[in-house]
Amino acid sequence: MMDLESMSKEDLIKYIKNINESNNGKYGLIWDKEKEPEKIVEECNKYIPVLKEDESKRIERGKENNILIEGDNFHSLSVLNYTHREAIDIIYIDPPYNTGNEDFVYNDNYIDTEDGYRHSKWLNFMQKRLRIARDLLKEDGIIFISIDDNEFSQLKLLCDRIFGEKNRLSTHHIQVRYNNKSLNEDNDFQPVMEYVLIYAKNKNKFKANKPSEKYDLSKFCYKITELSKGKTINIGNKKVTIFKDGEWKIEKEEGRIGLLKETWASGSIVRQSGTAAEFLSKYLIQRKEEDGLNVLYKIDNMGEDGLGYRYVTGPKKMDAIRGKFYSGVPLERIEEINECGDSEKTRPISNFYDYSADFGNIRQEGGIAFNSGKKPIKMLKELINYHPSKNAVILDFFAGSGSTGHAVMKLNEEDKGKRKFILCTNNEVSNKMQKAYIKANKLTEKEFEHIKEKPNESWKQYTNENGICTSVTYPRMKNVIEGYKGKPGLKGTLRYYNTEFVENNVTRDQIYYDLTEKCIPMLCIKEDTYKEIEKTEEYTIYSNNEENKYTCVYFDTIGNRYDEFIEKVKKINEEKILYIFTLGNKIDEPRLKEMKNYTIEAIPQRIYDLYKKLAKMSKEI
Repeated sequence: MMDLESMSKEDLIKYIKNINESNNGKYGLIWDKEKEPEKIVEECNKYIPVLKEDESKRIERGKENNILIEGDNFHSLSVLNYTHREAIDIIYIDPPYNTGNEDFVYNDNYIDTEDGYRHSKWLNFMQKRLRIARDLLKEDGIIFISIDDNEFSQLKLLCDRIFGEKNRLSTHHIQVRYNNKSLNEDNDFQPVMEYVLIYAKNKNKFKANKPSEKYDLSKFCYKITELSKGKTINIGNKKVTIFKDGEWKIEKEEGRIGLLKETWASGSIVRQSGTAAEFLSKYLIQRKEEDGLNVLYKIDNMGEDGLGYRYVTGPKKMDAIRGKFYSGVPLERIEEINECGDSEKTRPISNFYDYSADFGNIRQEGGIAFNSGKKPIKMLKELINYHPSKNAVILDFFAGSGSTGHAVMKLNEEDKGKRKFILCTNNEVSNKMQKAYIKANKLTEKEFEHIKEKPNESWKQYTNENGICTSVTYPRMKNVIEGYKGKPGLKGTLRYYNTEFVENNVTRDQIYYDLTEKCIPMLCIKEDTYKEIEKTEEYTIYSNNEENKYTCVYFDTIGNRYDEFIEKVKKINEEKILYIFTLGNKIDEPRLKEMKNYTIEAIPQRIYDLYKKLAKMSKEI
C-alpha cells in the first residue's frame, strides 16, 4: 500500500490530484498504475519484434498451416499486430488465475498471495495484452476468456472497458468438478464453478452459430371454429370481433400446417411490442366484467402466419390475469417445408455447462501430463463452434497445454472444416523447477537471476527439457498430429517459431539476411503463403499449398532487378499479392498495366520502418 506519511507535500498533492483525475465519478475499474514496466514491453517498443521459424520442429500432415510461437506472448502479439491485425476470427485464452499458486510471472517474479499489489499487477499485465487482442479481431470476431473467482470481477470490468459493455455476449458458468468431491475438507465452501467471459468486437456484426433443431409441427394441433358472427368493435385502434362463451369452439387434432399453436400470454412475451400477448395484457384482460369469461377475441391485421388475424382467449376465472393466443405456422416456415420437406429452428445458447466429467478425465487428453491449466477439448470445441465460419483463424496466446490447437484439429476432422490456429506460449520453467535447478547447481538467488538474464548452456538445456512450450505444448501438438497411444493422427501442419528482435547490424550480408529472413517471412505468415517458389537477393515469391495464391515481394536495397521481377509475376495467372519495398513508398504503377489478378498491399508499418532503416544503412556502407 502507498505510504502516505513518508511522502513529501509536493508528491502528496500530485498523488491526490491523480486520484481525483482517475476517479471522476464514472463507474468502472481503478487500480494502481504500473510501477515497474515489463521488460518485454520496453524491448518491443525499442526494437522491432520478429519471428524466426525452427524448421526442425515443423510437422506436415495437412494443408492447413498452424502456428506455434515460443516466447513471451506480448512479443508474439506485437508481431501478430502487423501480420494479423483485424484478421483473427476467434480468440480463446486461459490466463493465469492469479491464485498465488506460483502460476503468474510478472517482471520475472512469481506473484504470491501476500503481495499487496497482486491484483494491480495482474490487471496491468492483462490490460496490455487484451488491448492488442482487440485490434487483432475481425469486426465480427469473438473472444472467450476462462477465469475463476479470484479475478472474475476485475476481469469483467476490464473487458467492459476494452471491448465495451454493450459487446458482452455471455458469462458462461462451467461446472469443473463434482459437488461431492471436495478439494479440501477443511474448507467451509467448495468451489465447483469456473467462468468463461464472452465478448464480441462488434456485437452487431457477430452472428452466433446457434443450436438448431427440426421445426416441430406437433404443437400446431388446435382448430378454432366460429359458431356465430360475433360482435365487431374497435379496440386499441384495431378491429376486434368478440365471440362470447358458446359462440365458438376449439378442437385438438394431429399437428399439421393449417392448424394453430396455443401459447400462454405471460412473462417477457407480454412486453414484446405489437404482439397479441401485449394487446391482450393492455386492452382485453380488463374487459372480463363487460364481455364475460371464456371469451374469444379475433384481432384483425396481426400475425406473420398469413391468416390476417390472431385469435386470443380471455380468462376463464374472474381472478385470472392471463389468457392465451393462437398462431399458425409462419409463412417462411411453410415455404421451407414445402420446398425442402422440413424446416430447422434455432434456439438460444445456454450459459451453463456441466463439464465435471470431462475435467475429471482431462489428464489423458493429448498424451501429455499438465496438472494446472488444461481445459477439455469438448468444451473448447463447443466454444469455437459458436462462430459460424469453418475457415476461422483461432488465436490462443496463453496456449499452455495446447488444448485449443487439439480442439481445432479435432473439430475440423468432425465437420470437414479448414480452421487454422495460432498458439503462443512462453517456455517458462515452473517456480518449483527453478528452485530444483538452483539447489542442484548450488546457486545463490543473485547468481540465478544473472543466468536468467544471460542464459548459459546449462540453463538453456534445462529450460528446453522442462519449459512449458518445449516439454508440454509442442509434444502435445506432435502427438495430436502424428498419433499417440493407439489414436490416429489428425490432419494439420505445424510451423514452429521463436521470438527475437532485429539487431542494429551494419554489414551488407546482415542487411540482406534481416530483409529476407526476418521481414519477408512476416509477410508470408500474414498471407498464409509458405511455399517458396523463387528467392533472389532482390525479390521472393511464395505460394500457398494449393498454389492458387501467391505472395510476391520486391525490395531495392540491393541491386535492381525490378523488370525481371515484373516479368516473373506476369506469368503467374492465379491471385497475386504484391509487396513492393521502395523508399518513399512510390510504386511505378504503369509497369504493372499488363498484369492481371493482382493486389498491391501496404507494407505493415513496423516492417517498412525496418526496411527504411536497413536501406539507409546499406547506403552508408
